[in-house]
Amino acid sequence: MTPRQLVQRWMPDAKAIRDNKYLCCFGTLLHDKALWHISRHTLAKAFLVGLFCAMLPIPFQMLVAAAGAIALHANLPVSVGLVWLTNPLTMPPVFYAAYKFGTWLLDSPEQAFHFEASIEWAMHGMLMIWQPFLLGCLVLGVVFGILGYFFVHITWRWMVVRRWKSRR
Repeated sequence: MTPRQLVQRWMPDAKAIRDNKYLCCFGTLLHDKALWHISRHTLAKAFLVGLFCAMLPIPFQMLVAAAGAIALHANLPVSVGLVWLTNPLTMPPVFYAAYKFGTWLLDSPEQAFHFEASIEWAMHGMLMIWQPFLLGCLVLGVVFGILGYFFVHITWRWMVVRRWKSRR
């Protein structure tokens, strides 16, 4: 199976995404062929955008990923889909790891805090930890995005070489 066939198996229909009511704010920008094309370059850029946006601790990560994919001419469905690596089940451990990484980067002690899923905690509790948390998220987003970019390039090349060798 080629890399293109492997990705196309999981991709949604381009028309369904163009007609999505949440993505209508992008208008005719969604008609760019590069957003739907699967190549080593569009897929690598999609991993860069999607993995970076997955680490952003903001609502509407999918819209940010879509805007990034449009700006970089990356594969849109893959960019938006990768954002779901941080979902309600994975967010707590991923964001806690980002906080720990941020405290290590800043060489600051960890703050003792008790998380509560409430607006009040988000407004007041985050004041204690926002600097290491955001720094950790941004740095990990950049690192994972770059690693994903090169992973796609290396894996794609490896699969192509393997197919060439099997033809002999």
